[in-house]
Amino acid sequence: MNAPPQRIPRARGRLKAQVMDAEAMRRSLIRIAHEIVERNRGVEGLVLVGIISKGDALARRLAAKLSDLEGVPVPVGSIDTAGHRDDGRPLAPGRPSSTVPGVADRTVVLVDDVIHHGRTARAAMEALIEFGRPRAIQLAVLIDRGHRELPIRPDYVGKNVPTSESERVEVCLQEVEGLDAVLILA
Repeated sequence: MNAPPQRIPRARGRLKAQVMDAEAMRRSLIRIAHEIVERNRGVEGLVLVGIISKGDALARRLAAKLSDLEGVPVPVGSIDTAGHRDDGRPLAPGRPSSTVPGVADRTVVLVDDVIHHGRTARAAMEALIEFGRPRAIQLAVLIDRGHRELPIRPDYVGKNVPTSESERVEVCLQEVEGLDAVLILA
């Protein structure tokens, strides 16, 4: 029997398309986990750090999948990029603060939901350096929508989604919106 369709949350903007459902997101995270294990020859010396606000939830999911694959826990944390942005975005009140495990001389996989211009990833790398000097920094994203303004390319991508600059990509997570989906809004 097919499961009933999930209800799409009320989003700002007109729904143009749903590009991922819960199952597609689950498969993408499993594939990314396998790619991380293969590239790093396991998870020893690996730390996952999710970019607040949805990258941290995805990092926790990815850490659980890595732990399942390798049989050992993978340290996971979250990082707030607001103080390191170059676009003058105001700080959101009540925003959670960074909780970053030891990163010195470890490989850090930064995790975010969507990469667009690359400015959030740049700010996250700058913020991360305040917590120590990693051996290497890798970037994992669920969605790559293009339109890069900085020379930043993710190491791991769940799905490439070509969009126009006027469209918005919304990642809905069970923990926040009550369902898993990736939407394009016009």
